[in-house]
Amino acid sequence: MPVVVAWLDRYQRRHAWLGFPLAVICKFVDDRGPYLAAMVTYYGFISLFPLTLLFLTVLGFVLEANPDLQQQLVHSAVGDLPGIGPELERNVTGLRGSGARLALSILGALYGGLGAMQAAQAGFNHIYGVPRYEQPSSVRSRLRSLGLLLMLGTAVLLSAATATFVAFIHELTGRSGAGLQVLGYLLTFAINAGLFIAALQLLTARTLRVRQVIAGGLIAATLWMVLQTVGARFVASRLSHASALYGAFGLVLAAFAWIYLQALVLMLCAEINMIANYRLWPRALLTLFSDDVELTEADRRIYTTLAEAQRFKSFETVRVDFDRPSRR
Repeated sequence: MPVVVAWLDRYQRRHAWLGFPLAVICKFVDDRGPYLAAMVTYYGFISLFPLTLLFLTVLGFVLEANPDLQQQLVHSAVGDLPGIGPELERNVTGLRGSGARLALSILGALYGGLGAMQAAQAGFNHIYGVPRYEQPSSVRSRLRSLGLLLMLGTAVLLSAATATFVAFIHELTGRSGAGLQVLGYLLTFAINAGLFIAALQLLTARTLRVRQVIAGGLIAATLWMVLQTVGARFVASRLSHASALYGAFGLVLAAFAWIYLQALVLMLCAEINMIANYRLWPRALLTLFSDDVELTEADRRIYTTLAEAQRFKSFETVRVDFDRPSRR
């Protein structure tokens, strides 16, 4: 091992401020985090349009007598999606009158939404090293996915109601100062934090306390708002200069990229909670690139968990041994 790399490895093992994030990155790569996020993205994209159509249809029934409030909630829920919100709002709004389309939207939303939650559960159970025989059955996992989907829908409604409430206060008082904007951000952050904390606790078969997931939930809520602000401006500026043909492809790519980023945040925050709760750091710096390294205790525990998680039956036993690295 080169002298500089050896010194950096020793340094990060002694200093948690560097060793902890490196351990998170190492485990994220070990667990194939980008692949886990891609599975969630696939089903999330499929469910995006049916869920939006279903949301609009329900609002049409509930707020039929108040079209202005209905339009405000629609804009608050989907209008701010980066680059795709206005287009999605404009195209889907015109489809909300048909019973057949409503039925198709429900089926599409259930297929895509439940698929996304199933993929997220599979990813979290892999991250936490839950053996296959301890994971919920197909019926129980889908019931849990349905509950999580309803919880997600409730959070979207609350966020939309919050934006509408802030807009109502603005119209009532005639003021639009920084204080009102801060209030809107704080309310939205609180809703998002509650949603992510609940999701990080319920998406795995492990029994986790709120204190074990609150750090990841707060980080996820913060990153969500950062992406919503920075990502919206970046994607919108890029698409605004595109041609009609490129804009159509760009719309789809923007939706994929947006959902993928959110899925990456979710998986990464699960890794943060996992590393923090079980103190799985420091890691050997070169484990991602070479087998000729001196493993730490955290390395051994993680590799043991990855092997034991492949057990399909409770009577199946997995034994993990480690050979000493060769010295060249």
